This record gives sequence, C-alpha cells and structure tokens, in this order.
Amino acid sequence: MYKEIGSFDKLIILKNTGIKAFRGLFLRFFLKKASGLLLIGRHVQVTHGRKIVCGKNVKFEDYSEIHGLCRDGLVFGDNVTIGRGVMIRPSSYYGNDLGKGLVMGERSSIGPHGYVGCSGKITIGKNVMMGPKCSLFAENHNFSDESKSIKEQGVNQKGITIEDDCWIGSNVIILDGVTIGKGSVIAAGTLVSKDVPAGSLVMDKRNRCISDRVKRQEAAE
Repeated sequence: MYKEIGSFDKLIILKNTGIKAFRGLFLRFFLKKASGLLLIGRHVQVTHGRKIVCGKNVKFEDYSEIHGLCRDGLVFGDNVTIGRGVMIRPSSYYGNDLGKGLVMGERSSIGPHGYVGCSGKITIGKNVMMGPKCSLFAENHNFSDESKSIKEQGVNQKGITIEDDCWIGSNVIILDGVTIGKGSVIAAGTLVSKDVPAGSLVMDKRNRCISDRVKRQEAAE
C-alpha cells in the first residue's frame, strides 16, 4: 500500500502525524498514564485526565470529546483510535450521576461522530471496529411509577460488553444490558436491544439474528 503513496503525500502524512504527536506530548502530563506515542487531533477536548489511561499509539482524532470523570476511569489499550467528533461521556459535565467508565482493548476503534454513554460500565474487546455514528447507551431511565415523574425515578445501569473481533456497522445503536459475542457482525442501522451470540450476523432493525456468520461463509465456499 505504501508504495502507491507519492513522496509529497508521505511528507504531508509525516507532518500531520508530527503535529498530533506534539499535542500528545503536552496532554500526557495531564493523564493518569500514557505508555507510548499519543496522537491528538485538532480541537480535542479532554477533561479529568487523571482518570484516563492510554496505551501505546492511541489516537484521539479532531473534535473528539473525552470526559474522564467516572468511578472506574477510561482505559484505552494499545493502538486504539477514537474517530473525529466522537463523544465519550460517563457522567454529566457537572459531576451529577457519576458513571462507571469504559475499557477498550488493543487495536479497537470508534468511527467518526459516535456517542459512547458509559454511565454503566462499557467493555470493548480487542480488534473491534465501529463504523461512523454508532451510539452506545449503558443506562436506562426507570419509569414504572406513574405517581412520579420519570426524572425522579432514577436510572439503572447494567452495562454493555462487546467481545473481541466484532464489526459494528455505521449508525448502529446498542442499548444497556447487551453483550455482543466474539466475532459477530452487526449491519448498519441495527438497533441492538438483546444479547447477540458469538459469531452471529445481525442485519435488521429488529435485532433479528439472520445466521451464524462462520457457517454462512463456509457454505458459500
């Protein structure tokens, strides 16, 4: 692939990477831990950095917002990428309803303009790919008591788990309490409201499991 990139384009890539690395050198002093190279895009907002741990070669792309205020902190493994305009929010800006936080495994990524509401604990495994505009909501409002307003009834937080080697397509919504099993593929636009078995292919808005991904591929061969 690199042989197809001209020298001038390589220089542009090196320049942009160098600028991001320079920003990372400054930011790392405000984090709990940063193990290696940290690449920070333009207009990135990071708050409560003492709750954030970064592995090697972590990338926060332009306009992403990383809010660290939570009980368990935010942990980003080696080679994690947080895409342009992604918001990661475990708690409110002002410290109300303190959330639990997020763990992302090695080589996982969240695509541009995603939203990660990690009030309940969100655990993302290794080699997980998320397309643009995915939303994760690890919290639900209680509403069973009609004598009280919904706002007064509080929330429950079961958490979300996405196991290793999953591909989450663009505009997927994942709700609280869901576990997506290892090696699963969730097609674009799907609303995931219940657990997905390992190796599944889910491809409609009703969260219907169309097939076992591995068996389907073997049959085609």
